[in-house]
Amino acid sequence: MQNYAIAEIAGYQYRIEEGAKLTVPHLETAVGDSITLDKLLLVNKDGAVTVGTPYIESAKAQAKVLTHNRSKKVLVFRKKRRKGFRRSATARKHQTVIQIAEMTI
Repeated sequence: MQNYAIAEIAGYQYRIEEGAKLTVPHLETAVGDSITLDKLLLVNKDGAVTVGTPYIESAKAQAKVLTHNRSKKVLVFRKKRRKGFRRSATARKHQTVIQIAEMTI
């Protein structure tokens, strides 16, 4: 059985496993740096599930920053019917790709 955890990263919750690559919102770290994920909400180790209140104090994970990039382009379009009002714009979010190196659970 695969060990995994639910981690809170930049306000979002992600399922993490050792060796997994994740795309998360932009983190202010340099490429190649290591970060510590200490906000683990749930841990499944060999079928034994531990739930934190809200976090598990003894559990941590190490991740390496692989790259920074931007998401796909999203079209933002506004219109008011029968008024001749139309606005179009695009938006792209900044993202960080990380890889989980090890989990201490």
